[in-house]
Amino acid sequence: MQYNFNEIEAKWQKYWADKQTFKAENNSDKEKFYVLDMFPYPSGAGLHVGHPLGYIASDIYARYKRHKGYNVLHPQGYDSFGLPAEQYAIQTGQHPAITTEENIKTYRRQLDQLGFSFDWSREVRTSDPKYYKWTQWIFIQLFNSWYNKTTDKAEDITSLISVFEKEGNAGVDAVCDDDIAVFSAEEWKAYSSKEQQDILLKYRLTYLAESEVNWCPALGTVLANDEIVNGVSERGGHPVIRKKMTQWSMRITAYAQRLLDGLEKVDWPQPLKDSQTNWIGRSEGASVTFYTVPSTPEEESFPIEVFTTRPDTIFGVSFMTLAPEHELVSKITTPEQKAAVEAYIEATAKRSERERMADVKTISGAFTGAYAEHPFTKEPVPIWIGDYVLAGYGTGAVMSVPCGDQRDYDFAKHFNIPIPNIFEGVDISEEAFADKEKTIIANSDFLNGLPYKKAVKRAIFELEKLGQGEGKVNYRLRDAVFSRQRYWGEPFPVYYDADGMPQMIAEEHLPIKLPEVDKYLPTETGEPPLGNATVWAWDTEKNEVVANDNINNTTVFPLELNTMPGWAGSSQYFNRYMDPHNEDEIFSQEAINYWQDVDLYIGGSEHATGHLLYSRFWQKFMFDKGLVPKDEFAKKLINQGMITGTSAFVYVWSQKYQDKPVVVSKSLIEKAISNNGFLFDYSKELDSMFSDSKSKGDGRTQGETSWEHFNPIHVDVSLVNASDELDVNAFKEWRSEYAEAVFITEEDGTFKVGREVEKMSKSKYNVVNPDAICEEYGADSLRLYEMFLGPLEQSKPWNTAGITGAHGFLKKMWRLYHSGANGAFEVSEDEPSKDSWKTLHKTIKKVEEDIENFSFNTSVSTFMICVNELSSQKCNSRAVLEPLAILVSPYAPHIAEELWEKLGHSESIATAPFPEFEEKYLVESTKEYPISFNGKMRFKLELPLDLGKEDIEAAVMAHEKTQQQLQGRTPKKVIVVPGKIVNIVG
Repeated sequence: MQYNFNEIEAKWQKYWADKQTFKAENNSDKEKFYVLDMFPYPSGAGLHVGHPLGYIASDIYARYKRHKGYNVLHPQGYDSFGLPAEQYAIQTGQHPAITTEENIKTYRRQLDQLGFSFDWSREVRTSDPKYYKWTQWIFIQLFNSWYNKTTDKAEDITSLISVFEKEGNAGVDAVCDDDIAVFSAEEWKAYSSKEQQDILLKYRLTYLAESEVNWCPALGTVLANDEIVNGVSERGGHPVIRKKMTQWSMRITAYAQRLLDGLEKVDWPQPLKDSQTNWIGRSEGASVTFYTVPSTPEEESFPIEVFTTRPDTIFGVSFMTLAPEHELVSKITTPEQKAAVEAYIEATAKRSERERMADVKTISGAFTGAYAEHPFTKEPVPIWIGDYVLAGYGTGAVMSVPCGDQRDYDFAKHFNIPIPNIFEGVDISEEAFADKEKTIIANSDFLNGLPYKKAVKRAIFELEKLGQGEGKVNYRLRDAVFSRQRYWGEPFPVYYDADGMPQMIAEEHLPIKLPEVDKYLPTETGEPPLGNATVWAWDTEKNEVVANDNINNTTVFPLELNTMPGWAGSSQYFNRYMDPHNEDEIFSQEAINYWQDVDLYIGGSEHATGHLLYSRFWQKFMFDKGLVPKDEFAKKLINQGMITGTSAFVYVWSQKYQDKPVVVSKSLIEKAISNNGFLFDYSKELDSMFSDSKSKGDGRTQGETSWEHFNPIHVDVSLVNASDELDVNAFKEWRSEYAEAVFITEEDGTFKVGREVEKMSKSKYNVVNPDAICEEYGADSLRLYEMFLGPLEQSKPWNTAGITGAHGFLKKMWRLYHSGANGAFEVSEDEPSKDSWKTLHKTIKKVEEDIENFSFNTSVSTFMICVNELSSQKCNSRAVLEPLAILVSPYAPHIAEELWEKLGHSESIATAPFPEFEEKYLVESTKEYPISFNGKMRFKLELPLDLGKEDIEAAVMAHEKTQQQLQGRTPKKVIVVPGKIVNIVG
């Protein structure tokens, strides 16, 4: 009977869907296990073979845990808000909801055909109002909370108001804005409602504030740092500038230390933990206040606060550097320096923060003309601006110590600023930046001679005496900007009252749904796309969204025009999966207390400082509010590697022939380069084409043969065969700009492309569609092959030819169960041989160990060895083949289900218990002894291990081969080492 994988896979996929085989219950008596994948963004391109890697691994583990008796939650959904759908809508005018729905249908079909055991009854979509109702709800909870540093957790804003009413804010220890004045209870009560709300915004965990943002004019929106690559937008590659805007922000900085401490609780990859640790950036030091020196008696003196980890180096300060965006720059810049400063600020605005942080070579800046007074020496310190200082990190100002910091040193050298040496015995040079812990500080009476740590403490003490500093812990982490100037995102549940103050819409009126708009671009006046909506106002009497014409700022008010960022919907989806259809609460306590948290989370490491950090922040907030039982949402995280694609390239020569592009076969170029020759020498066609100009001795046309003279162009891999030969005609049709190009081929007429392993990407034309693979080889073959490629965490190249090995294994396994006449299904009830028992149980042991250790690639090898051995043993015993089907089921579920049914079972193989390993089948009861004569091994003899020396000797001496060797002679002696050797001497 033939292995018809297409029919088998379609059959069982329908069975699982109809029977809801993988539906999890919230009230099971079984122990729970929650396996989760980072849910996909449904792009128009659909899945390529690189996408399922993590899904296959998580599915294997989920199926394995079901076999082990767990109640497994393995859900799936879609991160369906986002910029790509909106950009497509701008280009085509088609509503993002329509394209998103179409893309989801494609994803669902592709995911189903791969046989994943998802509980689709729990599907969520972030763009579904029933889902984002709860994203809006969490936003309201954050707005109505503040962070109490005394209790070290978030508390309801009403508790803070109560303190204000009783005693003012002098005794409040909160995470809040820095510019809050101290007020008494009486003053609080005397404030107007707007003044009170202004103050509360400075304490709330989500708040409105003017902040520096990454503005992308081409996309018309703010971008997060992780949405910018090499200074341009990740989506589209557009320029990004720095700009001040009033934005919603979230006070993630309140949780900085807890986010660091929490990393010790979770089993996550160490590189990912390191990324978050560095991103949070905890450092201990001191806050130091310098004061500007007024140039006239009428001029105001401004405080400049800096944070430094080395307050002991304060006597080495020879200038100060402010971020170009620092609020004081415009106030302190002198008229003489104004033009230069403004020009520098304009130039800097075109560089993203990430670009500025990464660039350690570019030295640029401008002198403000202003000075600050040194706290101790009272000497004037020049104030510069430089883009290596960031407004959002620390205070946006640094005290520059060129003899102790490389960037300060480079800056000072570039602008000829004095470099005082405060370290005894250290030269002022690039080699001076050594270990300062061993350096004696010698430039002040109270620091002279003190070692590093004591000097730091003494410097802080002296600054506190002056009232110009204090010890402080600082974090690089900044509050997260939460506004986006986009259409396709979660609307804020916010309207603005007559005073322009934000007000939350009551929870019972959620969700606030996205309005219809005619245009998805910002308005002509620069408002976000929701500014195009004509029905986007909140009626406080009717409690509903009404037409903008009704706005009267008495009962009808304008709604927020920004939408939430992409990470909003993904920051709590894992909890919503526990109770996704609950319309009354985000999830029931019964559900959350049963599932608790994610046991295994699989996804990409690129989300380390985005989704994974924000999700931990939201989880800790929800824990503070008593909504969840754990303050970390995922116990174990695995970052799957990347399946790379083999890209193809053609090489366009820098020279042209009769104004036509010349495209040269790669091997011709390689031959010319390796022999230091000219291209003409390796192509008669090329030699003929350029013969006239060549004969004139034109050096330009002598056939340059270095790679720099060729422009590599990506080719769709579908146009290239297994021998790296390009279908030239198909390429010309595909790339019309090369339709008239001259293609220089090999002597045999073939054209060779170049190959390079790269990230599998639609833009590189190297993607392989899983649909085609499943059609030709089946989903089980694809699943096995992706696991076989290598360790889950490592990147590995895709090679379609390699899948034939996995497919061949499945066919061989199929034949193991179909050993009857004409390939009929046949198993026996006979007792297996001891070799078959041994093969089965060593496989059980290895596969269980591999799955527990996430070493899925070695399991596939084990299956292949097992089937080869059982085939050699001609084993068709039910006692072996039934447990083998279960072992293979997590990896190749379709074939396993079919074989399970043929074995006579009416229930899905997913319900079968995992086979138990029994050590006794691996314990050897016999020993194959090498039988030697005068030290030379002549034959082997298998004997029971429990025989004594005399019995072993008797059995060997009685054997016919021994008699043949001796030929009637009596040996001098027989040496027997039980369990090892027998040597007959003489």
